[in-house]
Amino acid sequence: MTLLRLRDVEVNYGAVRALRGISLSVEPGTVVALLGANGAGKSTIQKAISGLLKPTVGDIEFDGHRLNSLSPREIIRLGIATVPEGRKIFKDLSVSENLRMGAYSRSDRAGIAQDQEMVLDLFPVLKERTKQLGGSLSGGEQQMLTIARGLMARPRMLLLDEPSLGLAPLIIADIFRILKKINADKGMTLLIIEQNVHVALQNADYAYVLQLGRVTVEGTAKELQENREVIASYMGTQAHAAAG
Repeated sequence: MTLLRLRDVEVNYGAVRALRGISLSVEPGTVVALLGANGAGKSTIQKAISGLLKPTVGDIEFDGHRLNSLSPREIIRLGIATVPEGRKIFKDLSVSENLRMGAYSRSDRAGIAQDQEMVLDLFPVLKERTKQLGGSLSGGEQQMLTIARGLMARPRMLLLDEPSLGLAPLIIADIFRILKKINADKGMTLLIIEQNVHVALQNADYAYVLQLGRVTVEGTAKELQENREVIASYMGTQAHAAAG
């Protein structure tokens, strides 16, 4: 059974149509990438799935549940956790407190403690900084903390918005290595919104390319890796740079 499905979804910002009939699906246990240049509609899809924006047309379903009218909190409880663009951590809270904030919708104290140990094992650098304020971490460490906080909700699907943005190549490689481990070891479904074509296709099973609020190309990551010129025609110099 398909885990996430968007059918002919349209989203407006006032008079501006940001999504124009988007249809896509995500199968359980897979890594799916959404690619596109700035303004393609990637973050609008993230907000629509998370409940921050409501579709004007079409349906969004997760595990058979229609999400269109649900609140962000209800969507989290169904099993979708979002890792937002820009590393939106609580800078005045410690690493440990940030992690506990990720589990705010849960009441199983023993499970929360167990999951905190699990995410700290995944991100050893955070284990060394549990009492350190989030705002004092480096950019890469803050991104790791944001991902770890999302995992504390014990989601079935992790929705990541531009996880490589502004990070050095070695940090990006480390973060995607951990994401692949989470996918492989826990069977967690990952939907990754990215501008970095190279890193996304290296780590995804399937990918969609967006332009101006529409899906223009889709296929397996391998197919799209072999079809870089098509991707570049929709993403411009960003795709050429990433391919190099």
